[in-house]
Amino acid sequence: MKRTIAFLLCLVMALTALPAMAADAPAKGGVQFNVTIPANFEGELNGRCLVIISRDASDDNPVYAQLSATGVPVFGKTVFGLKAGDTVTFTEDDPDIYGFPFQMSGIPHERLCIQAFFITYTQFNRSDGSSIWGMADHGGGGSFRRNPYNYYSDIRNAKLESGSNITLLLNNMIDLPTPLLEGEVTQQGNYVDTDNVKYVKMRSEMLSEFWGTDMYIGANVLLPKGYSTDKKYPVIYQQGHFPAGAAPLNYGRNADFTKFWDSGLAPQMLAVTIRDANMFYDTSYSVNSANLGPWGDAIVYELIPFLEDNFSIIAEPWARILTGGSTGGWESLAMQVFYPDEFGATWSLCPDPVTFHYYQIVDIYNDKNAYTIDTGWFTVERPGSRRIDGNVRYMMKDECHYEIALGGLDALSLGQWAIWEACYGPQKEDGYPARVWDPITGEIDKEVAEYWKENYDLLYILRDNWAELGPKLIGKIFLRGGDMDSYYLNLAQYELGEFLDGTNMPYYEGYSKTFPRVGHSGNITNQELMKEISDQMIKYGPKDVQDILFGD
Repeated sequence: MKRTIAFLLCLVMALTALPAMAADAPAKGGVQFNVTIPANFEGELNGRCLVIISRDASDDNPVYAQLSATGVPVFGKTVFGLKAGDTVTFTEDDPDIYGFPFQMSGIPHERLCIQAFFITYTQFNRSDGSSIWGMADHGGGGSFRRNPYNYYSDIRNAKLESGSNITLLLNNMIDLPTPLLEGEVTQQGNYVDTDNVKYVKMRSEMLSEFWGTDMYIGANVLLPKGYSTDKKYPVIYQQGHFPAGAAPLNYGRNADFTKFWDSGLAPQMLAVTIRDANMFYDTSYSVNSANLGPWGDAIVYELIPFLEDNFSIIAEPWARILTGGSTGGWESLAMQVFYPDEFGATWSLCPDPVTFHYYQIVDIYNDKNAYTIDTGWFTVERPGSRRIDGNVRYMMKDECHYEIALGGLDALSLGQWAIWEACYGPQKEDGYPARVWDPITGEIDKEVAEYWKENYDLLYILRDNWAELGPKLIGKIFLRGGDMDSYYLNLAQYELGEFLDGTNMPYYEGYSKTFPRVGHSGNITNQELMKEISDQMIKYGPKDVQDILFGD
């Protein structure tokens, strides 16, 4: 999975490199880190350089793997044009460095494990005239920790104190898991078919035109027991995070569901997950976007027809069912709303905020600040995540500040808040996403918030267009979530559910359920989900649907 860059090409090179590593020169004050490019590096290196510290690490648990909003401290700096032998210096007085959960002056003076990591950026010259930098996907699925061609140093264990000067050599590279075969590309990964799980990938004309370079979409296809090209089948499209090589619906990982699927008792359908990692996140959010491009159209009008041409699939709307949880919950609902004529129904589980009146716990239309509530006499910080018992895991500003350390002030952290802003927001003049609030202070930009409302607030869109959309969505929307959702997503679901339950002319004929003392979950097994889907198909589908689902 990784490759050590061999920089000891000759004895002279080795001898010149060793003294700097063996005896770090003292810094003038505070702590200083020097991240060095190997002497034999070829080409130019651009991207986000990170220095991460931990109290405990090993080769099996490297420091960079411990990064999270509740994890180890990290300090980041964006750099361009690095060549072999160059050094990126981290000092306390450098304004271009941002740290989380504290700045470099807060580094404790104790023995720590230290590691550098470099997120490699590629320049994209898009058809709209914008030119931006970000991490191109090479099969890492939107994860900088796994993406090939990112670099990291060995772990240094050192006592840090005032004047410490630590050098870290980027002598390791994340490599491709397997060599590319003829005709293969790195995007969206490459996986080996099994008897009932097939992996496909296609070049998207729409996305390639937008991004100014070849762009691919992948899919993992789970075939039903007894799959035959003599019969055509409905499809469940399960939306969500990058699936890598995993089969849809937890097949092969959940023993009960695997037994059910293989028993021949499961409704006869295919199940599909989509590989759509990009420079902003591990999924495209399955809609058209000013910053990500026409991912919605590419999935609906390129990928789905491609699958219907290459597998024995019923190419009719009633036979295309959407589902997903969390990120996939929002994606599956958004696709049903934006493409109401193309899909038969959606089961959206604990979806991301379906109205931005409750963007988690922030009302971006009426609140002034995302991070705090001003009572007049003091301010109260807003939480970002909670446990089922109500205990707060971290505050909203914490996760956003963590993303600044990873990606800088632009929405390039590859994190949750960054993709929301890339997906929902307009472009700034420099080509990067316009931020809905100042990532440092939390002050909300009302102009950007209005853009979000008009284009991606699903409640607003449904409410204002129900006369047109309602007849197309009868029996097609099913929402499930917990009333103690970890990210307060139940609050937005309540708003949407109240609207849907009050619809008439027509009534939507679906449901919105929340479950008491349940967290971030749809509270349904995949076996139960397939039962609900098959019942819905029998109610709203063609007369022979029973035979299609359960016949020989």
